[in-house]
Amino acid sequence: MEKIFNRKENKFLRKKLRQEMPKGEILLWQRLNNKKMGYKFRRQYSIGSYVVDFYCPQFKLVIEIDGGTHISKQAAVYDKQRQEYLESLGLIVKRYSSQLIANNLDEVLIDLNSFYQGLEKKN
Repeated sequence: MEKIFNRKENKFLRKKLRQEMPKGEILLWQRLNNKKMGYKFRRQYSIGSYVVDFYCPQFKLVIEIDGGTHISKQAAVYDKQRQEYLESLGLIVKRYSSQLIANNLDEVLIDLNSFYQGLEKKN
């Protein structure tokens, strides 16, 4: 069976993306890192041929931060294909804008907390 998660061929790309994280990703990572919200997250984690911003294996949750590179029509098509692929694996994808994180991080954290609670009730 083909390996899907954290494939070796994406190692250098993941490392580069971790070194060049945009502000919104840095702000959110500071709150997700080291189980600060109670759950293990990985940053710049590869799934298939894609690298996602954050991944929580416990909930099969992908968090994507949409910044300036997600504005073009071409980027929107890519994001849609990528999300469909991730969802086909049974993963849940949540998207937040970098601007929302920078301006109202607490709102994002409250939303994530509500989301976790909803998933925990299902399990």
